[in-house]
Amino acid sequence: MRLPRPRRLLPLVLLLVLAAPVVANAHGNGTAPRPEAPGPFAVGRFTVFEVDEGRERTLPVDVWYPVDPEDAAGPASAYDLLFTQLVSERAFASPEASLEGPFPLVVFSHGNNGIRFQSYFLCEQLASHGFVVAAPDHVGNTAVDLLIPGPPFTITDRPLDVSFVISRMLARSLDPADPLHGRVDPTRIGVAGHSFGGFTTLAVAAGFGGVPADPRVSAIVPISPVSTILSEAELAGILLPTLIVGGTSDTTTPVDPQSAWAYQHVSGRPLYRLDVLEAGHNSFTDICAIGEALIDAGLPPSLLGFLLGNLEEGCSPELVDVAEAHRLTNRYVVSFMQAILAGDSSYLPFLKPQHQVPGVILFVSVACTSGMGGLAFVSIFLVLGASARRRR
Repeated sequence: MRLPRPRRLLPLVLLLVLAAPVVANAHGNGTAPRPEAPGPFAVGRFTVFEVDEGRERTLPVDVWYPVDPEDAAGPASAYDLLFTQLVSERAFASPEASLEGPFPLVVFSHGNNGIRFQSYFLCEQLASHGFVVAAPDHVGNTAVDLLIPGPPFTITDRPLDVSFVISRMLARSLDPADPLHGRVDPTRIGVAGHSFGGFTTLAVAAGFGGVPADPRVSAIVPISPVSTILSEAELAGILLPTLIVGGTSDTTTPVDPQSAWAYQHVSGRPLYRLDVLEAGHNSFTDICAIGEALIDAGLPPSLLGFLLGNLEEGCSPELVDVAEAHRLTNRYVVSFMQAILAGDSSYLPFLKPQHQVPGVILFVSVACTSGMGGLAFVSIFLVLGASARRRR
């Protein structure tokens, strides 16, 4: 049994409503590789268990990292699904990390009752483009906890988990005995997350529930975020460059109000909002591949639904093809992280109108110098593609 393959959608309309230049970073002027294509590095992955003694929490953490192509050897990395394994088509198990670092760090936060590698398509892609990516299980709020209840969990554990992982990754980079010694740049740290992890991403930047904002973070990417948990004032306190990603067919965290609320109130610039047309809530995860692997392992449908939730919101034929959703996500997230976090301005054109692609709606707010010598905010709305589909 296989999950239904979503139909690929064809663009019909390409409309540019308003365009303005994005403020460029001062670093580099070369031509960037296509952000949705594999990057120049191979990908390594390993899993560690980090102990936060102060909170008595042990977090499994997956780490993806850049590897020089000549060192890409050995067994493929495999994602443990309890009932089976899903072998990665890109990541190798623990090869030597590239010496070209230190690299920017991105911490990824999974969704409610999710798993740390739920969006490995994005984590692997970022690593291939020169990022170290660390994704913890938010213990007590994972898919495993649905089967075997874990320790007590509160909402503030999520931003605390992210900050703890940042500290551990920086400590690893300082340890001469660690395989990531010298590979993590403490001045270039970003956070991304999906759904409840999107809320977590915003909370790390805003501060929430008595947990202060983490000052080490320089850029954030909340994906399908639950943003309305945060107040207008909390969001306004986010001063970091931000890319908000969502899907127009998401019924769990609809772009209006969830993406719209964050885009309306976050103060940081540049501020981007990307709506992927006809993408569902789980179009930004690997739930389809994970679901197929579990079906092939003989998992009964009732248990599959219990563990994975709504497969329909990522794998339905009524949605954009999941591979296309992943391609578009990779294009914009890699471009944003390269331009804003890594400081490579050669990626800025991918965030500009002249590099528009079908299948998305892009909103941009940038700070620019006005004729009066002060700062003004320019908003750009680009419809970069519309699509039609057959209705049942």
